[in-house]
Amino acid sequence: MGRRAVLAAGTGTLIDLSLSPSDRAPSADDPLLTSFRTQFDQLRMLGQSTSPAALLPLLATQTRTVTGLAAGATATTRSAAFLLASRFAEFTGWMAQEAGDSGAALQWTGEAADLARAGGDPHLGSYGLVRRALVTLYDGDAASTITLARLAQSGGLPPRIRGLAAQREAQGHALVGDERACLRGLDRARTLLTGDSAHDEAGPTIGTTHVSDPAAMTTGWCLYDLGRPKAAAELLDRECGRLPSHALRTRTRYGFRRSLAHAASGEVEHACTIAGELLGMMPAVPSATVNSDVRRLARELSRSRSSWPVRDLQPALAQVLTPTQGW
Repeated sequence: MGRRAVLAAGTGTLIDLSLSPSDRAPSADDPLLTSFRTQFDQLRMLGQSTSPAALLPLLATQTRTVTGLAAGATATTRSAAFLLASRFAEFTGWMAQEAGDSGAALQWTGEAADLARAGGDPHLGSYGLVRRALVTLYDGDAASTITLARLAQSGGLPPRIRGLAAQREAQGHALVGDERACLRGLDRARTLLTGDSAHDEAGPTIGTTHVSDPAAMTTGWCLYDLGRPKAAAELLDRECGRLPSHALRTRTRYGFRRSLAHAASGEVEHACTIAGELLGMMPAVPSATVNSDVRRLARELSRSRSSWPVRDLQPALAQVLTPTQGW
């Protein structure tokens, strides 16, 4: 099978292929697979400072290329190759969601689960439930978010997947104002994500790599939805200050939630200062999901439209919220 055929085929087709030993397949000491793993790490970092629409074609190509290599790999590397392909597919799904295409995001998430199973890992499919719950969260569907996240908390799953699922469930409860259930979920997440076993998975880290304390950051996120913006602002101030400077996408995601919390607390000028810095990053890392909080911030600030910081910020807010070609 030539490279063009590999790229033209879908990943589901390639999983079932059996290539002959004469085909170019990675062997146990072949650096090719290591090279693709390095590329994955680089693309993941690039996703923090690049438009998702620009990355999607490359990610789709790399996913299918690694899948093709896995289909023809020797027994010693077939599993590792399929698992790496699954991580490419999962990240492609995340970038599709960031680009505003939820349908493609769910399709790639499903392909990631299929590839992981082909590689002998039944767990990534459960993480796919967490990813699907993120789509329903941004759609405002709290019930589906909670249901999907609960399905990914089976005791047989790795602690990190269960911890991330508990966080997502907590966010669903926060949407409907159920503080007790939300805080219980956050407590479970904190326990699961801080244990030594939470980071023992092979391969690239599942979930965020730039948030040092995901449970704390998610708590700040939830407190706003629970109607406690002042507590949310205090926690998000602390956690956002710990984000690495190069993680622009992560900084905008949590930074706008932080600005929103300050605005809802009556600290309008401070909220505008935070948002002004973040809006300058948005052309580099446009995000359909972040825009949901930008819209909420615009509505919140409209209550103080006579304030000069709000008037100064409105043109930049409008520019970000104006749909652009390619999203």
